[in-house]
Amino acid sequence: MTHTTHPSKYLVRAYLERRAQEVKPPPTPDEIRRQLGWGLMSFEQKVGNGRG
Repeated sequence: MTHTTHPSKYLVRAYLERRAQEVKPPPTPDEIRRQLGWGLMSFEQKVGNGRG
């Protein structure tokens, strides 16, 4: 199963301010997500074995 992480609005605002000052073309969506730490995290769900 996966869990989506979202950057804080402050982190996104700071990123957008930095990007507005750059002259280079914008990065790919994957690169933006990587820079902001916005992605999917996998985790294992623990299921009881019914014994106990």
